[in-house]
Amino acid sequence: MTSRVMNSELLAGDVADQLVTATRTATGDRLRSVTYFTRTDYDQLYLRGDLERDADVMSFIGHEWHDFKNTRNAYRSSELGGYRHTIRVFENGDLLRITTDRNGVFVTTDGLTMSDFEAVASAVLSILDDR
Repeated sequence: MTSRVMNSELLAGDVADQLVTATRTATGDRLRSVTYFTRTDYDQLYLRGDLERDADVMSFIGHEWHDFKNTRNAYRSSELGGYRHTIRVFENGDLLRITTDRNGVFVTTDGLTMSDFEAVASAVLSILDDR
């Protein structure tokens, strides 16, 4: 199984590499894909070799961006505290969305523990915050 690391048109090469390295370190072989996105564009930074590049990523991003705005606004005054990230669990894998006001990353994986998700989210957010 050969993994594919793609060049980014939206990020400097070192930032794209940092995102892939951080997610790969936290997830190991369970990492499926890493996608960086803004409101209008995206770059798939990593795709595991056994997966096809046929997903409608722009549609996913539209849903994730819309959901981030709704979630953040809906829970703004909640006793739960500020929004941090979203985990979605599917039949064939999981999706972790880490979003800031300007950009975000979604990471797809094979099953992870909650502490694994926390490690990925923390690493990704620190890289996005440094941008």
